[in-house]
Amino acid sequence: MARRRKLETPSAEALEQLESEFRRETPTRSAMAPIAQVAADAAQSAPVADPATRARQARDTADAETLRAARDKGLVMLELPLAAIATDSLIRDRAVIGEAEMEELRLSIAANGLRLPIEVYELADSEGELRYALLSGYRRLLAVRGLHARTGDPGYATIRAVLRAPRDISDGFIAMVEENEIRANLSHFERGRIAAIAAHNGAFASVSEAVDALFFAASKSKRSKVRSFAQIFEEIGDLLSFPEALTERQGLRLANALRADAGQALRAALAEGQGSDPVGEWAVLERIIATTEEQPRDRARGGRPRAEPKGPARIETSSGVVLRRISDSQGYLIRLEGRRVDADMVDAIMAEIQRLLEP
Repeated sequence: MARRRKLETPSAEALEQLESEFRRETPTRSAMAPIAQVAADAAQSAPVADPATRARQARDTADAETLRAARDKGLVMLELPLAAIATDSLIRDRAVIGEAEMEELRLSIAANGLRLPIEVYELADSEGELRYALLSGYRRLLAVRGLHARTGDPGYATIRAVLRAPRDISDGFIAMVEENEIRANLSHFERGRIAAIAAHNGAFASVSEAVDALFFAASKSKRSKVRSFAQIFEEIGDLLSFPEALTERQGLRLANALRADAGQALRAALAEGQGSDPVGEWAVLERIIATTEEQPRDRARGGRPRAEPKGPARIETSSGVVLRRISDSQGYLIRLEGRRVDADMVDAIMAEIQRLLEP
């Protein structure tokens, strides 16, 4: 039977020697996560930058943050390729641009450069090269495009622009109208037209609300006149060949005739195609207007437009059929327009209307 060895407690000197040998053979590591240890090792191995370098890096970071903040506020000027800017994201308020006016602007830009940048916003669903949509500066953009097409000068291949961030489509319409009102006044008809279009596109709940928002700086009297021209656009604008030639007085007389239920007669007269110039077209309109002015005035109507129905005066369906609301002395009419409209469709729609009206 083997003899058991008697265990002896090691001395303090022996314990210290063992611990010293253990430390030499085992790398020292702090109790941290592996990723933290990797970061710490990288930091220890990275070269220490001198004070001047650290100061320059700090300035670069601050400058980058300042640039981002300025760009978000629309304070940074961009140089954008013409091909990257879409002009049809918003329906433009200016309906007609004269060639003489555009040539004058082109010559001015060629001689003195573009003094005022255009305004754009980023497209969320951009396609191809189009990355931005035009907010304001439509004539300036057309002028620069015209110079590039005429000269081929690469200096006209880009244009200076300010990046904006409109909150919604109504902000876009307001910015566009405001810019044109300040720099180049719209015609009376163009004001009414854009107010009606903005409302029909859902930017505002009604034409009246659109007028108040788009022309908020105008007097109450001026906004009332814009509503009159908006009514002209809604009821007979599609048949007018020279609407921008209407003077303020002519437009107000025409709007009063529409309020007197002369819309159907005016449309019938215009549909005959009479009037090859503004004077001839007005002569056609005035004959109908005169008959309404000869009638005794209904004082209950006053001078204000009658209350508008809540729905739009014109609806274009995805199938191409256009529904138009028309009023006359007997009430309201719904007009169906389009190539697909035929007798069977009209019969089906009348049957559906009858079903809706039956108790």
